[in-house]
Amino acid sequence: MAKDTFLNRKVILNSKGKLIDLCSPAVMAILNLTPDSFYANSRISSVDEALKATEKFLNEGAKFIDIGAYSSRPGAVDITLDEELKRLIPVVEAITKEFPDALVSIDTFRAKVAEETISAGAHIINDISAGNLDEQMFETVAKLQVPYVMMHMKGTPQNMQQNPTYHNIVEEISTYFSEKLAILNKLGVKDIIIDPGFGFAKTISHNYELLQQMEQLNSFKLPILVGFSRKSMVTKVLNNKSIDALNGTTILNTSALLKGAKILRVHDVKEAMECITLTERIKNP
Repeated sequence: MAKDTFLNRKVILNSKGKLIDLCSPAVMAILNLTPDSFYANSRISSVDEALKATEKFLNEGAKFIDIGAYSSRPGAVDITLDEELKRLIPVVEAITKEFPDALVSIDTFRAKVAEETISAGAHIINDISAGNLDEQMFETVAKLQVPYVMMHMKGTPQNMQQNPTYHNIVEEISTYFSEKLAILNKLGVKDIIIDPGFGFAKTISHNYELLQQMEQLNSFKLPILVGFSRKSMVTKVLNNKSIDALNGTTILNTSALLKGAKILRVHDVKEAMECITLTERIKNP
């Protein structure tokens, strides 16, 4: 098993026999199939648009295409499982047919959606709830034997920002992941990525405190995914809008990479790739 030489961290993942190398940091491009995503410029409304966006992302260097059909922004509208699948399946099938080498991630907390989309050709499940919103998710991922991104969040997208509180945010998130990993390991899930959940059930201060201490999560020896892209932890500090938040996003991505992040989940692939190139050069001049 390949290891990260500095942090002794697992960096080779396996998805149905397809090996995924994370020795160097990688970009996960956001492909939004939701009509109410917080960043309007990211919304995709047809299969053709999805294919064009995917081609652009891959040409710019994205390693993963993360497809989501359920908006997880604070206060988002809940949609049915059938509606989520209706949005996802045609796009997954089209992308995996048109770009057979692309690594497709599915942003869902529903086990049935995970199963159906992996069957349609996807490779990774990205679950914002780490199994909390569907008790079948862990067993489903174990059965599918694909990499699993588990994120930290309290509550649901509908209520997560209603006065979130922490005594010690990094300690609580570490305990959360430890408990989840114990269950997943017993089920035989080996390929796990952790996401601290910036912007999910966290105030602006929580987010920056978490980023300041993020290197503590390296103790899990697992790849860390971060998602800052154009979020309110940028816009509320800089007093701008999501369309103007690319520079702020890049600064936060740089900080996370220097603290050990392995995957940047972003709307803007080219800029994130440049961020990776330069921070890797800082580490290895």
